[in-house]
Amino acid sequence: MRLHTFAWAIAFALSCAAPVKAAELLGAGVISTGLQETTAALSPDGQTLYFLRSDFTETDDTILVSHRQGNGWSTPEVASFSGQWHDSEPAYAPDGKRLYFVSNRPVRAGDASVVAEMGGQTFAGSNLWYVQRQADGRWGEPVHVEGALNDGAMIYNPSLAANGDIYFSAHRPDSGKLYQVYVVHPTDGAGSGYSAPQRVELGDLSHNRMDPCIDPQGRFLLFAGNEGDSLGSADIYIAFHQADGGWSKPEHLGGDVNTKSLENAPTLGPKFGELYVSSNRQEEQHFPKPHDSMASLQQRLSGPLNGSRNIWRVDIADVLRAHGIKE
Repeated sequence: MRLHTFAWAIAFALSCAAPVKAAELLGAGVISTGLQETTAALSPDGQTLYFLRSDFTETDDTILVSHRQGNGWSTPEVASFSGQWHDSEPAYAPDGKRLYFVSNRPVRAGDASVVAEMGGQTFAGSNLWYVQRQADGRWGEPVHVEGALNDGAMIYNPSLAANGDIYFSAHRPDSGKLYQVYVVHPTDGAGSGYSAPQRVELGDLSHNRMDPCIDPQGRFLLFAGNEGDSLGSADIYIAFHQADGGWSKPEHLGGDVNTKSLENAPTLGPKFGELYVSSNRQEEQHFPKPHDSMASLQQRLSGPLNGSRNIWRVDIADVLRAHGIKE
């Protein structure tokens, strides 16, 4: 989601003991570049990738699409429904028939774009929208999700469960001063009506919790924040669904998921334990370094790992198995 330094807060939690396998930069130079890339949304067959690309100030967000080519990815293109408004954070429904995203586009023709305000600052707001897969395989026109879910201007990072529940992060009257995770439940079979948002109880409201990612079966929930043991300004945490309907205390993911840099926007791929995160981690510099030419300097400073956020793939299958989650 859009990062506001005053919104990334503080706190502490548990650490996962199960190992996490090494992180892999996704599509170096094609998907992950010297710009900002976040929020990987993979199709159920793993062949199509939607993601967000933006400038360093995150005032110009656009959703792009790429297709798998052998072991790599095609040159991204602007998604058919994006390119005019501040569009971000795509998320597939588990069946692949809908793609959700957030946008500041006007809710109705002739309206002004959605604007948000927090801490005395105004910025591009966001409501939840989706596009529906048509018979010809293309996406239809964007549809605004009606109801209480969109009664604010700060709706971020939708994530869909197989039962139709939508998880998202927002700043609402019951959020405290920071962002929290919410869920709405479908009230009809068409996926057009939803219950009022309910805050997901993950702990006290002194901790910032954003960018939820729900397991399609609802067994665990990932999110970004700082429960007190973050290695950087924000890390990725996991909570497990309990028999009483609540959630376990959030656990800090170890291994290559989190670093001293910022990690956020967790999403799941179609394979068991396939996790994607956004991170602004950089390569360590050791001095003296090899003597740079102007060309090598420009290439390094404008490429991935230059301090911009890139997308990383990590395998957390062992963490899930350690908590009794099966494929």
